[in-house]
Amino acid sequence: MGTLSLSDFEAVKIPVPWGHISGRWYGNRNERPILAIHGWLDNLGTFDRLIPLLPDYLGVLCIDLPGHGRSSHLPPGTYYSVYEYVFTIPLVMKEYGWSKVSLIGHSLGGVLCFIYASLAPHTVDMIVSLDILLPLRTEIDYMALSVEKQLANVELQKLGNYSEPPSYTPTQLGKVLARGSFNSVSPDLAKHLLHRQLAKSKLYPERFYFSRDIRVKYYHYIHIDDGLGAEMARRIIKKPYLIIKGSLSPYLSDRNKEVMSILAKDNPHFEFYEVENGTHHLHLHAAEECASYIVPFIQHHRPPALTSWAVAGKDDRSRKPKGFLTWTNKKRSKL
Repeated sequence: MGTLSLSDFEAVKIPVPWGHISGRWYGNRNERPILAIHGWLDNLGTFDRLIPLLPDYLGVLCIDLPGHGRSSHLPPGTYYSVYEYVFTIPLVMKEYGWSKVSLIGHSLGGVLCFIYASLAPHTVDMIVSLDILLPLRTEIDYMALSVEKQLANVELQKLGNYSEPPSYTPTQLGKVLARGSFNSVSPDLAKHLLHRQLAKSKLYPERFYFSRDIRVKYYHYIHIDDGLGAEMARRIIKKPYLIIKGSLSPYLSDRNKEVMSILAKDNPHFEFYEVENGTHHLHLHAAEECASYIVPFIQHHRPPALTSWAVAGKDDRSRKPKGFLTWTNKKRSKL
């Protein structure tokens, strides 16, 4: 069994009411793929280093969320929010006629997976969440700034006074993206996120600007308090759920423990791992270690079609998840 090739993909445009969702369907295009969803301000290039490490019998459909990458921007006067992003999942499912969906999500994408799975658990058969579960707490100052920025953009649109965003030289772009990610993405890995979100400046030759919709920077994200998070987790009970955390990342704080305990309770299909020295974009800089957890999880819950009675190789299920959950004699203990 080999691995997927980053060059073996079909570029797709999924029609939606406001335009299209852009994506790349890697590998097997004869069976339902895994749907991969990137994080805030990123695009499907975030999975560039992970894709070539996954088994080649799979199909993986990576999409750009609305306003990101090469997907259509929402119409003028509308407001990006978590709700529109969650709606993307059933829209993709409807386009391809899927009654079930397997999900991989990073950051915002992982939050969308959790929310959608709680709303329609009967349609989700597997979830891989990269360095996220519950979203960070909503800050009132951010909400106020978000409204202010959205109103300013509405006025600019009415006046037809949109100016070109700041542009950068190719050597500056990696540093700008690294700084914007709080150095979670190093400049040398920035290329994976740049190739789908740049446009050539019309004002300054040899410079480029970020082509994503400027409004996504101030999208409305959802606050899930502890009680709501617990109730949502109870709706996803006993679902195959893999969570991988970066040890240096703040996105899986202690407030996630109750929700993780509920997901894990009496669930042999729940797994949690922590990547030492991993940042929020651990699937980029530590792709090999992430794949060492993801591949056996996928092979167990989305195995290849059985074509003969001889099964080559043996899935190693002996590793024990670590971190929030401790294991004794193969039985999970309470937090």
